[in-house]
Amino acid sequence: MELYRQNGDLTVIGALFERYRHLVYGVCMKYLKDPDDSKDAVMQLFEKLITELRKHEVQSFKAWLHTVTKNHCLMILRKKKSHGFENSAYTDSSLAVVEMESLWHPESGPEKERQLQELEAAIQQLNEGQRQCIELFYLQEKSYQEVTDITGYSMLQVKSYIQNGKRNLKIVLEKKHAG
Repeated sequence: MELYRQNGDLTVIGALFERYRHLVYGVCMKYLKDPDDSKDAVMQLFEKLITELRKHEVQSFKAWLHTVTKNHCLMILRKKKSHGFENSAYTDSSLAVVEMESLWHPESGPEKERQLQELEAAIQQLNEGQRQCIELFYLQEKSYQEVTDITGYSMLQVKSYIQNGKRNLKIVLEKKHAG
């Protein structure tokens, strides 16, 4: 942690996080009770570590990480509850809009154009990192490594941006189709 604080090398923090990733995932599963939400939370927590470890002097990393993970999960649950989503009701009942092959590769004609415009508008609503990674990975069909090389983000950041971007696209598109 001290080495990271001195030189900001993300590989150091990545190696440390990798040691405890399974424990973080376990805590997330305990609270969120959903594998996909838990994976998202693990990636979000890694991103959070990058900034938080520069701010805080941590004596016991494992205990501190457990507390940060638990608090992060409770915030997710609180946010879902305030938006009217129950833990599994949201993920179980939602359409797999973003995963639909027809959305990324529509058949033809006016329907294809409408779907592409809808998708393009939704992508523009993402934050910069998510938008950039989604466009490179799905629309330009770049590999994770190519996206990493082009953007300068770490592999973990790219995967996180893609995963969170997909989730956010799904939310945007579901709202559009619900209304």
